[in-house]
Amino acid sequence: MAAVLSRESWSRSPGFRFQIIAYTRLVYMPSSTLPANDQLIDQYLNYLLIEKGLSAKTLASYSRDIVRYHDFLRLNHVRRLSEADTAMILRHLIALRNAGLSARSRARHLVSIRGFYRFLLQEKIIQRDPARMVDLPKANLKLPDVLSVEEVARLLEAPDIEKPLGARDGAMLELLYAAGLRVSELVNLKLQDVNLEAGFVRVLGKGSQERMVPIGQEARDKIEIYIKNHRSRFLKNRTSAYLFCARAARPMTRQGFWKRLRKYAALANLHKKVTPHSLRHSFASHLLEGGADLRAVQIMLGHVDIATTQIYTHVARRQLKVIHERLHPRG
Repeated sequence: MAAVLSRESWSRSPGFRFQIIAYTRLVYMPSSTLPANDQLIDQYLNYLLIEKGLSAKTLASYSRDIVRYHDFLRLNHVRRLSEADTAMILRHLIALRNAGLSARSRARHLVSIRGFYRFLLQEKIIQRDPARMVDLPKANLKLPDVLSVEEVARLLEAPDIEKPLGARDGAMLELLYAAGLRVSELVNLKLQDVNLEAGFVRVLGKGSQERMVPIGQEARDKIEIYIKNHRSRFLKNRTSAYLFCARAARPMTRQGFWKRLRKYAALANLHKKVTPHSLRHSFASHLLEGGADLRAVQIMLGHVDIATTQIYTHVARRQLKVIHERLHPRG
């Protein structure tokens, strides 16, 4: 017989077969009557109650957080807690943010999840702790709005690519989202930095760190149309090393691009505050929500600033390209 903590907030979750009494009372029942994951959660909450001596109010908070995480795993077809990885935890935090939870509330959720995984590691139920490297959301960090896939599509379709300005702007918007670029990286791209045949763009990021990022077919097509049919109109018989030019072969400025972006956001009837960084965060969020490997996304971004892990590792360029083509909405 196992001591099982009765949790009122768990009553709505499927699979639980114990009587609802109170947080501080224990009900003895065969542990075999609970599903495997539920048994582990029960063990952890009893550990907090008996060995850590946490209050009923604190236990209630822990149980709600862990149940919500457990429900998220089920919805994403993760059957065993040992199968969840760091990317899945980050996707859960993104889902919490999209549901409107504050950074403080998401931090509390992460504390609950971290404690649970530490317990599972301590009990040798899992071999590694997927929550160990996940950063706490910063309470004072104001993230830009993340656009939905449908909103991004409306924005990218706003420019009239039959006209020179629209062709240039459409290629810039598509590339910004396709590669998760910073606006400074976008406007400073050189013509030689883009390899349309291979489907990669070479980016010089912060600290002069160079990275190679794959781009999808949509971006390749729009860039090719711009280069072949319209770029010469901005050069006015001059030459320029820069990919995207404004008047008289001068490179596009960040301020100039911001103005163009605001125009297209209005044309797309987007009511959110849309900035170049919104597309960068949307790029990361959409890939992670689609199941992309967290480390690959970090490499493609060059630096992750969305309250996530700081894991950097080597991933082959071909592997990055496959991930991008498979998981990016416009890959």
